[in-house]
Amino acid sequence: MTPVFSQSQPDKERYSSLNLHLHHLFGEKVYKVTLNGGMTCPNRDGHVGTGGCIFCSAMGSGDFAGNAALSITEQLREGKAKIKEKRPVRRFIAYFQAFTNTYAPVDYLEKVFTEAINDPDVCALSIATRPDCLPPAVLELLDRLNQIKPVWVELGLQTIHPQTARFIRRGYPLEVFDEAVRQLRKRGITVIVHVILFLPNETKEMMLDTINHLNTLDIQGIKLQLLHILKGTDLAAVYEKSPFHIPDMKEYIEILGACIAKLRPDIVIHRLTGDGPKELLIAPLWTSAKRTVLNRFHQYLKQQDIWQGKDYHG
Repeated sequence: MTPVFSQSQPDKERYSSLNLHLHHLFGEKVYKVTLNGGMTCPNRDGHVGTGGCIFCSAMGSGDFAGNAALSITEQLREGKAKIKEKRPVRRFIAYFQAFTNTYAPVDYLEKVFTEAINDPDVCALSIATRPDCLPPAVLELLDRLNQIKPVWVELGLQTIHPQTARFIRRGYPLEVFDEAVRQLRKRGITVIVHVILFLPNETKEMMLDTINHLNTLDIQGIKLQLLHILKGTDLAAVYEKSPFHIPDMKEYIEILGACIAKLRPDIVIHRLTGDGPKELLIAPLWTSAKRTVLNRFHQYLKQQDIWQGKDYHG
């Protein structure tokens, strides 16, 4: 059933949050343990490119992931212990975050994914990857694993606009993404899409175009975040040579509100903002205050009477 949001509901229920979704699925609070499968990326090893996406850190956007020198079992043990020190948690999502987590021989993928999914405390498997790294054998593996426990595949789209995709060196056309979504959904696998707001030279209309395109696809979740400029990335070199527009918190919240209003009501929102490693973050520095950003966003939704799908006309 498609959720219906309105101004009469509490702030936290003005959109389909991940917390509410997890409570509905598993009946309790669930936390992610971020893992490193020791993989690389075709956009780094020369298959597609060598520099990676322009914004990607040396850790392949897995700066908070586990230590690849440890086994998956050891990473899970460490990750669970750290979370349990702060919270009374019983169930976890095994999240393969760093680099491209289907870019390896299928036998190896089966080994590490099975190791994670066999942990009795793990209730789901989440795999971050590229849409051009889902060959038939990998899709078959994901299909088999999805029969054991829920499998989520996170695809890094970032934008639908080809000129921006070229600038960020994404390395694949939109048609490849659309086909990957179709193939995953044909197998009943949950699809979560990453979108970056305020990529250089993108207007409000362009960002909303990306949301409108995703509304037409059979996706189940979305991660929205602002572009981060991190030390050591090619994006940092571009920014230092020729600074481009970085929004302040108010401008970001306004665009985020417009995106939520446009977003199809059944799509679960897994992320509204991000917080890159403080020691690497060049800009925008205000994103480090993640709780403040979220609190102000919730206030903005209430003040402007915005809810998910308010401006969606599907």
